Amino acid sequence: MKIKSVEAYEILASGGYPSIEAKVTLDNGISGIASVPYGASAGSHEATVLNDNDQSRYEGKGMLKSVNNIEKVIAPEIIGMNPENQEELDNKMIKIDGTPNKANLGGNSILAVSLANARATANALNKPFYKHIIDTFDTKVDLTTLPKPMIVVIEGGKHADDTTDLQEFCISGISETTSAENIRMAIESYHQLKKVLKENNLSTNVGNEGAFAPNGIATNESPFQFMLEAIDRAGYKAGEDLGFSIDAAASEFYSEDKYKLRLENKELTATELIEYYMGWLEKYPIVTIEDMLAEDDWDNWVKLNTLVKDKHIDLIGDDLTVTNVERLQKAIDLNAISSILIKLNQIGSLTETVKCCMLAKEHGMSTVTSHRGGGETDDTAMVDLAVAVGSRFIKVGPTRGERVSKYNRLMRIEAELNKY
Repeated sequence: MKIKSVEAYEILASGGYPSIEAKVTLDNGISGIASVPYGASAGSHEATVLNDNDQSRYEGKGMLKSVNNIEKVIAPEIIGMNPENQEELDNKMIKIDGTPNKANLGGNSILAVSLANARATANALNKPFYKHIIDTFDTKVDLTTLPKPMIVVIEGGKHADDTTDLQEFCISGISETTSAENIRMAIESYHQLKKVLKENNLSTNVGNEGAFAPNGIATNESPFQFMLEAIDRAGYKAGEDLGFSIDAAASEFYSEDKYKLRLENKELTATELIEYYMGWLEKYPIVTIEDMLAEDDWDNWVKLNTLVKDKHIDLIGDDLTVTNVERLQKAIDLNAISSILIKLNQIGSLTETVKCCMLAKEHGMSTVTSHRGGGETDDTAMVDLAVAVGSRFIKVGPTRGERVSKYNRLMRIEAELNKY
């Protein structure tokens, strides 16, 4: 097989601003299409999302430069290549770009082509996308256990206005049953949460991720109490059937060496913030915590990881590690985390993403594959990736088409595997 043509399009993502979609067609006529997301809350060490900065279109957030880079720069270099050589293809694009953060071509441009090529190859080989990833990178995953849902049910921070300082409060499936059953229990609890919020005179409007974004919430701890009540009303046991996961996105409220919690009018040192968190970890069935400190506050990440390991709580790096092998290796060397969040567009190619997952696995870390809050698309590649690398959870919001498409894909994969 050979790559015959590469096309690109500017499309709309969930926030109403553009993203990029690519189509790779092979010489046998089979093609693959992929679109890529971007984050409203993004770590400073992520791969570049290349925007046009033309204020006359989409407030400068257009992506015609990315379209041009794919069709005029990348395509001539990769047409004629064997699409099965995924790593060679990805490395070639990275070399053409020539920057550490893919600033020339854009991580979004490279990733769109990377995923579209992998999809085209999977289609040509008549394999499910997750199976093609497993075979291409020899991930040696156990498909008897699929990722469980980490469902964002209350959101704040940069993903919603006038609500919590912390970015995400999630209900995570922890029951030893199917992914579909874990999804069902968590979603039923989400629906009960709507009633609980209404009874507490809080709005049930939704934020960027399809989760509730209640205005006027009293404290950053309040969501836990509402979630406990919702799980109980749904007929499940917190800590047995379902657990809690938090993403603080602490870099967003960190400045001048202090963590500034607007909601509670507090300015805390890292040590004080860790004490603040530890109170929650004693009281609630929290199974994972993510980005609880700023993205370069390495020393305090190490302190927090030491404290939570005894409690069997996963400390997840996201802005800290940005799906980047070098930053993950530093976190491993320092013993700063026990789990890593995986976002394809943070690093900008399928090969680099899988290598990051495999490095985490080698060191006994779990992975959590995640959506993006600001500009998600209906592409479901993140789910196939999560299955292919054996992620513990996939993190996605509970409503809106671009979110539920991920859960539907996970349940479809599970149903297909159970058939055979």
